[in-house]
Amino acid sequence: MHKTLLAASAVLIALSGAAYAQTTIITQDPVTTNSAVVLPGEVRTYVMEQSVPSVSYQGDITVGTALPDTVEVHPVDGYDNYAYTVVNDRRVIVNPQTRTVIQVLE
Repeated sequence: MHKTLLAASAVLIALSGAAYAQTTIITQDPVTTNSAVVLPGEVRTYVMEQSVPSVSYQGDITVGTALPDTVEVHPVDGYDNYAYTVVNDRRVIVNPQTRTVIQVLE
């Protein structure tokens, strides 16, 4: 009985170590994959609370759309990797370096 218990314990310890070793982080570029981006809640809240005029834009505003220089983007305070604007009455979060749409807020 003790040998069986000892063997079972050894197997469980070995398996739990293997489970910890399988932790993987995968990062994808949302511009090329159109995958959903998880934003910090503070960024979304900040953008939703700002009052900026809507800009008229011909064409669809979707993730990956590069906004022209004529569309003014505004920085998100405290988050250098995010900017925002309102286009065709839709709030969008953009990458300030590339001006591409990261997320369209609904």
